[in-house]
Amino acid sequence: MEHRWQIAFSAGLLAAIWAGVADVYNLVTWVGFLGCSTFFAQTQAGFKGMIMAMSTNMSGVFWGWLIIAGSGFFGSAIVSYALTGIITAVMCLQASYKGLAFIPGTFIGCCITFALNADIGTIIPPLLLGAGLGYTMSLLTGQLIAISQKWQSNCQSNQNIEPAE
Repeated sequence: MEHRWQIAFSAGLLAAIWAGVADVYNLVTWVGFLGCSTFFAQTQAGFKGMIMAMSTNMSGVFWGWLIIAGSGFFGSAIVSYALTGIITAVMCLQASYKGLAFIPGTFIGCCITFALNADIGTIIPPLLLGAGLGYTMSLLTGQLIAISQKWQSNCQSNQNIEPAE
């Protein structure tokens, strides 16, 4: 990993900022980190990657909510199991749509919804901000890489200058 220091600095700095922001605004910190992780795990770069992370995570939140709500509505364990199976299949099939092609992002959103008992108001803000956090980390890392490459280039140019006699 050629740019380990730039990645480490960017991730560490922005993770600390996120932890502080989440604390101040009573956001669930780990949900934001899962949104950030989704950004880095999917294959789209830049803004498109952030949208992919947000879209797949939000679809997972919807599907998780639907499983929980449907299970509560029908009140039957067998129906709940069947609903879980059917919706899991749909979560995989929705990846046929290019904008929702990252299946793990959908499962991450769904799992968060299960973990927080479908408390949508608690889930959505940090999850969306987390994808933005990942995007911001990638932008900052890119800037740090550009700065370090320019600095290295300048250092190499200065070494090639003959001293005046």
